[in-house]
Amino acid sequence: MMDNVSTVTVFTLSGFNANMNHRIVLFCLTLLCYCVILVVNISLVVTIILDRSLHEPMYILLCAFCMNGIYGTTGFYPKFLVDLLSPVHVISYSGCLVQAQVLYSYACSDLSILSVMAYDRYVAICRPLQYQCVMTKQRLLQLVCFSWMTPFCVMAINVLLTSRLKLCSTKINKLFCMNWMIVKLACFPAETTVNTIVAYLTIIVYTCHGFLIVWSYMYLVKTCLNSIENRKKFTQTCLPHLASLITFLVAILFDVMHMRFGSANSSQSLQNFIAIEFLVIPPLINPLIYGFKLSKIQNRIWGFINPKSK
Repeated sequence: MMDNVSTVTVFTLSGFNANMNHRIVLFCLTLLCYCVILVVNISLVVTIILDRSLHEPMYILLCAFCMNGIYGTTGFYPKFLVDLLSPVHVISYSGCLVQAQVLYSYACSDLSILSVMAYDRYVAICRPLQYQCVMTKQRLLQLVCFSWMTPFCVMAINVLLTSRLKLCSTKINKLFCMNWMIVKLACFPAETTVNTIVAYLTIIVYTCHGFLIVWSYMYLVKTCLNSIENRKKFTQTCLPHLASLITFLVAILFDVMHMRFGSANSSQSLQNFIAIEFLVIPPLINPLIYGFKLSKIQNRIWGFINPKSK
């Protein structure tokens, strides 16, 4: 068996159960969803890049947020669309590791960027006189790089540890590759001890991100209660961020709760939806939330659509 597992080059994805007629419909709906995600996110990114009046920390962080959404969804949708039209649902060993890296780093980057956005709003509202000194261009660049590179490196360590395992199966019961599912295919559980330790450390790190967000909002709410002007700032700039945070956490929580407590007898369609909702709802809803709520972006987009209104 050891000789066989060392030659594993392909994984089989087993999350499909629809017949081909339904798959054509699902393919069209999925393609439409992916196109809408690309359009709304790219529109927001281009709007922020082209409009110099939007070159402020809050909008630059929003730009990074949308770019991360494009990155994460591109790691899933093209392969999923191909699988919908294919009778065989396989992915290469290296491709599986790359997909796991992209999807995990995307999710963690989202949480990192949300943490930085919470910190930005905390400084802007709770320490307004120090905002320009704290959120300098250099500091902003460092925070954006931190939000992207740290999750990428942390997930790369997890994936590299997984790549050293000898596997006794090639069947992944998901629509896409997940690092923990590859680890479960290891022949010898003892070999996965380091993987488990690093995985728990990763969870602790990003749980701390969540505590940072909660801490920031505790001070934001406390500060805004004492000032009408601050309450207005909170409503205009913090509510979209809070809505994005809730959307992200609910999507991730549903997946984690289903993995931990979900019934194995639940329908395959329900399992698939829960598995991919973090790749559907946040990347689609977040740009719409910010586009409709932030007046500067809303006015700028309307100006592109209807130049005569300027």
